[in-house]
Amino acid sequence: MQIAFKSDRGKNRSINQDYVSYFVNEARQPLMVVCDGMGGHKAGDVASEMGVSHLGAAWKGSSFTNSEELSRWLIANIQRVNDLVFQKSLDYSDLDGMGTTLVAAAVVGKEVVFANIGDSRAYVYRNYKLRQITEDHSLVNEFIKSGEITPEEAQHHPRKNILTRSLGVSKKLDIDIMAMPLLQGDLLLLCSDGLTNMMVDEEIAQLLKEWLPLEEKAAALVDRANAAGGLDNITVLLADFAHREGEPLWKQERS
Repeated sequence: MQIAFKSDRGKNRSINQDYVSYFVNEARQPLMVVCDGMGGHKAGDVASEMGVSHLGAAWKGSSFTNSEELSRWLIANIQRVNDLVFQKSLDYSDLDGMGTTLVAAAVVGKEVVFANIGDSRAYVYRNYKLRQITEDHSLVNEFIKSGEITPEEAQHHPRKNILTRSLGVSKKLDIDIMAMPLLQGDLLLLCSDGLTNMMVDEEIAQLLKEWLPLEEKAAALVDRANAAGGLDNITVLLADFAHREGEPLWKQERS
């Protein structure tokens, strides 16, 4: 397996409130996390970094034998991180109201478990087809499900940025957990909405089809989103399960 990630503030933001990283636990099982922060000038930045770093710190001492055990761990530890972010927003007036999306993927055996809160997304690219795994917790997605608007209309809806769920804004937290088998050759994509607001799924799939090193694919996705306008922070994490065993993992920090 190989992991590559890239994060960029985009063309319209003064700071990057996204945060991304991956972690390996005692059993050499990987956890990948993307968070997209929200709040005041620095508050979203704090929330997203806390979401990733606290979950990653807890992961390092863990070990799992099946997806059910892993799912329970994700629910308990994401709730714990939620409580930490929420308490910090109460303790510091300049962080009041901060929160973040969170999308995570963790691998145990031949399965991958996803956790999701908000509108950052997880996809699986398999057999040249891109499939969205997570569901957006957003107002426009509720409009789509009720038939009020089409997915095409949602792409440019004026209330597109309103979330129905996020981490750190209250004690109560509702987390989506999904597990699925991994196949040889699968490519996982985790991303913030700075990518998917600028590129439709067909454009993303076309780029993933290209014969490029994984780190170049991640960078190319960010570049394309910037070329399309770069209206928000853009974060991409790719995990390639066709990578040869024993080759080094590659990563790039937030920029």
